[in-house]
Amino acid sequence: MSADTLAAPRTPAVHKKGTNWEKWGWIYMRVSGVLLIVLIFGHLFVNLMLGEGIHGLDFAFVAGKFASPFWQWWDVLMLWLALIHGANGMRTIVNDYVTGPRTRTVLVWMLWLAAAFLIVLGTLVVFTFDPCLGVDSSTTDWLIEMCAG
Repeated sequence: MSADTLAAPRTPAVHKKGTNWEKWGWIYMRVSGVLLIVLIFGHLFVNLMLGEGIHGLDFAFVAGKFASPFWQWWDVLMLWLALIHGANGMRTIVNDYVTGPRTRTVLVWMLWLAAAFLIVLGTLVVFTFDPCLGVDSSTTDWLIEMCAG
């Protein structure tokens, strides 16, 4: 067998036209991972290290944080990045281990639909949170004072 009959060890790359979604998914995972580290450790520091620490975490603490647009956007950004990051990671696992193209498509669609549903639901909770909803005379005094004034 001569060297002339051997196949070339590398074939030329075929360049497809259009957006390389795998590349952008890979970049997103790196950027969102770094941002999530900052957001999560900031979240943990504020919630656990400042003030009374874990003993200060209660409904009033959450109501106070969600009264601030800064903390609303902080938590929504953390929610969006984490859910998209997780769904993209699961998509990668599905693409790597599911061999049937139809099953793979169904699973990836289910992943993105679940992530989208949780993003919409979580965003609504953060931006429509109202601690005074349903406050009546049986509610604790601090909540009645907060909602009255």
